[in-house]
Amino acid sequence: METLNLPGPLARAIIERDRAVISPSYPRSYPFVMDHGRGSRVWDVDGNRFLDFVAGIAVASTGHSHPEVVKAIQDQAENFIHISSDFYHSKWVKLGEELSRIAPFSEPAISFMTNSGTESVEAAIKLARYYTGRSQFIGFLGGFHGRTMGAVTFTASKPTYHKGFYPLMNGVVHAPFPDPYRPILQIRAGEDYGGAAVRYIEEEILGKVVPGEEVAAVLVEPIQGEGGYIVPPDSFFPALRALCDHYGILLIADEVQSGMGRTGKWWAIQHLGAEPDIVCTAKGIASGVPLGAMIARRSIVNWPTGSHGNTFGGNPLACAAALVTIDLIEKDYLQNAVVVGEYTQDALSEIMERHPSIGNVRGVGLMIGVEFVTNRITKEPAIPLRDRIVELAFQRGLLTLGAGKSTIRISPALSITQSEIDEGLEILEEAITLAEKGS
Repeated sequence: METLNLPGPLARAIIERDRAVISPSYPRSYPFVMDHGRGSRVWDVDGNRFLDFVAGIAVASTGHSHPEVVKAIQDQAENFIHISSDFYHSKWVKLGEELSRIAPFSEPAISFMTNSGTESVEAAIKLARYYTGRSQFIGFLGGFHGRTMGAVTFTASKPTYHKGFYPLMNGVVHAPFPDPYRPILQIRAGEDYGGAAVRYIEEEILGKVVPGEEVAAVLVEPIQGEGGYIVPPDSFFPALRALCDHYGILLIADEVQSGMGRTGKWWAIQHLGAEPDIVCTAKGIASGVPLGAMIARRSIVNWPTGSHGNTFGGNPLACAAALVTIDLIEKDYLQNAVVVGEYTQDALSEIMERHPSIGNVRGVGLMIGVEFVTNRITKEPAIPLRDRIVELAFQRGLLTLGAGKSTIRISPALSITQSEIDEGLEILEEAITLAEKGS
């Protein structure tokens, strides 16, 4: 398979300029400098073509520069680009109606529009405190919720997200997330791992650390993203919902990465047998235009005018892109995520049979994780191997990203085809073969 000469001269020049003016805090996986993209194909500034299994971390849900999305943005830009949240516009209202229609709970929804996932989480934290009158929260180890001060307090996937920023927000306790591949809790007779995780919360956290009556909300990713694309056992969310109901605790689902059709349903939690009180979204909602939303049950949105707001929330360009994105996902890409997602997992399971470094393949729809280990018995994470596979795949024209300690995430556009999956997996398997040989 052809190896590209990367980075090319134009890419090297831009990377050098970047170092002089852009914050070094941004994590850069490899020297890809994008020029343009169409669907699941992207080109760098030197003309090299790549297949994209990342979609901007599950953001370009309808593919790069979908013509209907582009037209919606252009049409809106000709009318007006911005009007502050002090006023109204029709697309903002229409988007709120659409989000209420697809919200993962039975009652009508109220949305607060944001500009990012972390801002959606911050809004949920504030609403939970205001509605309940409580100050304490429960998050999960391995979770990722953003990097602003409130959201990063819940984030517990890497210590680097906290280092140098203490003290964080007060009042957050973390529980183990039920990872079936790497369980850390003891399971009692007649219990499964999802039940064990909820029992731990009730006995060890609510029983020893913080009274349940003081907890405003539990914040959880239905499928952990940055933590490794981890799917919990089926029993976990029904048991967690019952626990929250017992103590009057709100359940906040962070669907920033897992929502907007990525799993073949609008929301990952719809696979998992529970309804949240609040859902946070962003990433795939507007095909790459910065937009997020905190979507809450109407009955809990009791905060008054001026208690929370922003300047760019409900931006008309973003709303226009989101409305078309929702329509495209509903018409075509929800089902495609199901079909192509099952196809991809089956293909990866066959690849796993040929490669002992693959310890686990997991996921739902087009949210798939491939975890690499040094030994399938000990399950020791193969971190350098995973990183080398990502690098080798890039050199051969495939964009991937890591997640967790030693997982590669596969989160392409929801429009990706089976033939494109075949092409990408051929490159990925060659990269795995070479990495296993030490190349």
